[in-house]
Amino acid sequence: MTETAVRLTELAHGGGCGCKIAPALLQEILATLPGQVVPPELLVDAATADDAAVYRLNDAQAIVATTDFFMPVVDDPFDFGRIAATNALSDVYAMGGRPILALAVVGMPIDRLPPATIRRILEGGQAVCAAAGVVVAGGHSIDSKEPIYGLVALGVVHPDRIKRNSTARAGDVLVLGKPLGIGVYSAALKKGVLQATSYAAMIDSTTRLNTPGADLAALEGVHAVTDVTGFGLLGHLLEVCRGSGVSADVRFDDLPFFPDTAALAEAGHTTGASTRNWASYGDGVVLPGGWPEVRRKLLTDPQTSGGLLVACAPGSVDEVLGVFRAHGHGAARVVGTLAEGPAAVRVV
Repeated sequence: MTETAVRLTELAHGGGCGCKIAPALLQEILATLPGQVVPPELLVDAATADDAAVYRLNDAQAIVATTDFFMPVVDDPFDFGRIAATNALSDVYAMGGRPILALAVVGMPIDRLPPATIRRILEGGQAVCAAAGVVVAGGHSIDSKEPIYGLVALGVVHPDRIKRNSTARAGDVLVLGKPLGIGVYSAALKKGVLQATSYAAMIDSTTRLNTPGADLAALEGVHAVTDVTGFGLLGHLLEVCRGSGVSADVRFDDLPFFPDTAALAEAGHTTGASTRNWASYGDGVVLPGGWPEVRRKLLTDPQTSGGLLVACAPGSVDEVLGVFRAHGHGAARVVGTLAEGPAAVRVV
């Protein structure tokens, strides 16, 4: 068997962050879990659906801890490993931290994939970690029916520089760091209709580390940060609104999308996760009258290794955009604002 004998995406029922359990079902599963004794050192937990847990070690140091793994979103094993590792490290950056250590999470159908292919996936993950200054110190592997890869990622952050998703303020401006449309692209890729230039753009974005997070955390005008992944732009923005007690206005025409995303979606290349996302949180979204369904699917499109979503004071917008650009995130742009009112997202 060669590396190309089996397409990775054919071995999985879903791919990338589109594999996530739908928000409503996840909430139902977690709702009746028994409570825990939470020590005061635990500064961030799952209460606000934040990107990672944060545990204070002392007055100057806190540990950021997260894990993220999924099934293939692309067929190239090296690219799959790179995307999964970039996505996992993103949660540390979203909290304002700097990743320092990772453990590999590996589940592979060893009767379908040769060792060389599995090794190539791990090499892709290690390449991204090396670029981030992170060592992969070990991990855990199992024989599974579908290929799964990701990381447990640990980072460090100053307790005063933690950026939660629940500390946004009315009047803040929303800045998005990467284009949208990864779910649409992945659906088109599975059908064999994604152009080579689009695939290159997809790989460039999904393997681009969200390193602006640590520098954004140092800006006084940055109030909240999250990253946009499997629940789509609307889902993760709703988490910000609910955690912060604000509402949001998103300007659709200002949103960055990958080239041909709308055309591919119009042709039917969308994901089931997009529909599940809307079913989970659509009651918290206000769309214009007569809004086309395909546009709604773009807003709920699951992103894999998506961009940082930043809520900042209006006077800090130029500084925030400058940080993004300094880190090579030239697609970053203002996409909306926050206001007082019940937690909801209005699309205009």
